[in-house]
Amino acid sequence: MSSTCDSLIDDIEDMVSADDPTPQERQYARKSIIPRARKRNTQQTTEVLHADSVIPGMQKIWMRTWGCSHNNSDGEYMAGQLAASGYKMTEDPAEADLWLLNSCTVKNPAEDHFRNSIKKAQEQDKKVVVAGCVPQAQPRMDYLKGLSIIGVQQIDRVVEVVDEAVKGHSVRLLGQKKDNGKRLGGARLDLPKIRKNPLIEIISINTGCLNACTYCKTKHARGDLASYPVEELVERARQSFQEGVCEIWLTSEDTGAYGKDIGTDLPTLLWRLVEEIPEGAMLRLGMTNPPYILEHLEEMSKILNHPRVYAFLHVPVQSASDSVLMDMKREYCADDFRRVADFLKDKVPGITIATDIICGFPGETDADFQETCDLVKEYRFPSLFINQFYPRPGTPAAKMDQVPAQLKKQRTKELSALFHSYNPYHHKIGETQQVLVTEESFDAQYYVAHNKYYEQVLVPKRSEFKGKMIEVEIFEAGKHFLKGRPLDGSEVFTPSIAEPLQKGEVSGLTQLSLQQNGSVPSSGVLTASWSPWSLDREGLKLLSISLAVVAILVVVMWEKLH
Repeated sequence: MSSTCDSLIDDIEDMVSADDPTPQERQYARKSIIPRARKRNTQQTTEVLHADSVIPGMQKIWMRTWGCSHNNSDGEYMAGQLAASGYKMTEDPAEADLWLLNSCTVKNPAEDHFRNSIKKAQEQDKKVVVAGCVPQAQPRMDYLKGLSIIGVQQIDRVVEVVDEAVKGHSVRLLGQKKDNGKRLGGARLDLPKIRKNPLIEIISINTGCLNACTYCKTKHARGDLASYPVEELVERARQSFQEGVCEIWLTSEDTGAYGKDIGTDLPTLLWRLVEEIPEGAMLRLGMTNPPYILEHLEEMSKILNHPRVYAFLHVPVQSASDSVLMDMKREYCADDFRRVADFLKDKVPGITIATDIICGFPGETDADFQETCDLVKEYRFPSLFINQFYPRPGTPAAKMDQVPAQLKKQRTKELSALFHSYNPYHHKIGETQQVLVTEESFDAQYYVAHNKYYEQVLVPKRSEFKGKMIEVEIFEAGKHFLKGRPLDGSEVFTPSIAEPLQKGEVSGLTQLSLQQNGSVPSSGVLTASWSPWSLDREGLKLLSISLAVVAILVVVMWEKLH
């Protein structure tokens, strides 16, 4: 088959078990592959053989990820595998040979940006591979025709898909991971990855959820709940700390539902993880819906009070109207949300409770909207994600009677004005706080740190602060941030138990794997520019080209002799 033909593999069911080879072992097995010379048609008097001009593994790849931290974690894993396999990850889309677009299906604008990026790539004659929730949920959309797709549970096979895409083939891997018929949480957690921030590890603890919200498109992509075993998650956290990480984010579509499919629960996992967190390092818990956190409130309050766990919880309410919540099929009422918020505020002093609200859900009346506004006035949420309702194709809510667009826009604007009418942090001016510095601000003027309550604290951009726990005095408070002045003479504490990886370095390849393949770099860490995998691939490519050249010379000489 020539490299220009279009072979399609659709909806492959990927059956895996503990005995299956790891991604590393699959790559090492390539060393045993020897290109086979083609048989010549003896009826022809002449034959011209061409070496394949497209050699996978030498191209530059640009990746764009939209959406939640779960999607970002998937993107980090895909980038790591590609870099470890020899591809060069670039931040410049113009110089890339292939665009890997990792999509989000939550809102129309995110999908619009994704679709426009595909069009832009095609206009620039770039190869395109798509991933994420959009193609997983609707792989037969017209604008996805002919494109290679990596399903949300197939990210461990990104190298295979990209290899084929650069050769002009179309490959679609959309199946679910299963072991003896039971759905798994997803790809292995020990895959190579490139962390967007070397100080922060994002760990997906489960995929899918137990709900069937009428507005949600993500359910179509991520499916029902499937959790990773506790031991695998603890091992992933342990490895992350050994690579210099000082902050872990736990993520999923609903962290509160974790373990219900495998006979465990979220508090059990958290207590195990807390044992692994070094002093000064921190853990941030991801989004949880009210129904599943209600049964764990007592234990959760103890965990959130732990000094190495942020006193922060993201609990989406979506609406304070019970009739709207019923139409959404959220499986709780407004009072359930209040029970969660009131209990945690009482038992975890100072806790930050973030929430989401949808404005203009189908059937929402003025009275329904007013109930939501009253809830915001009551709790004065410091972090509030306000979303104008967008009907997502294929969801039950898209078929309901819609609120007029102008009214949705008006309610969104009104709720935003209410949110901006109060300052949640003004009373903190003058406080002394311990903060963990992990990021750089968008304007590159400050370093971004977080205090115990995961409130954003801007500190001076001094290199010795990055990745450190420092003590500051709060001297300014904005709507979304605090500003801290480092205290003279205070200790700068290093929570990392190892030197953090450099930006672009590949994590997740063990020393044993490297030793089995021949050698280990002096740093003990694999980088995007040094890889035993890439050396194997390079050797195989050179062998392929050499054999092709030899074959051509043999044919030429044979023709001259005959």
